Amino acid sequence: MIHALLDTNVILDALLERPPWNTDATTLWQAKLDMQFVAYVTATSITDIFYIIRRYAGHEKAWQAVYSSLDQLTAVPVGIDELRLATTLEGDDFEDNLQIACAISGQLDLIVTRNLAGFSGNNIPILTPQEMLLRLPADNWSDAKT
Repeated sequence: MIHALLDTNVILDALLERPPWNTDATTLWQAKLDMQFVAYVTATSITDIFYIIRRYAGHEKAWQAVYSSLDQLTAVPVGIDELRLATTLEGDDFEDNLQIACAISGQLDLIVTRNLAGFSGNNIPILTPQEMLLRLPADNWSDAKT
């Protein structure tokens, strides 16, 4: 079973139904619900999700997004070790580095993101949502895309 960290942008694409990325993100979320892989989110992403969704869709939808994320994703803790590791990574975006550090700390298999450039130069595999879907058995999610 694949253990994958979902970048904040992928989660937001699904929850806010942001075209054109929402199709793959929603299909990926459904594959997670169908137990095709184990999906993780960093603890700090939860606060980002709340803030962004509240700005674009209101307070009630933001709380629904937090509850859905907590109920359906596994939260990876962010502590001093992850923060320090993030400062040593090659990328110049601290938030992306922190997600990489959490994936490493949590011994996850890969990260799923649309922002491949922000996650390059590290030892953990980085996939787009579409690439992740191709790693899953197609008969379990292909109907959801049509």
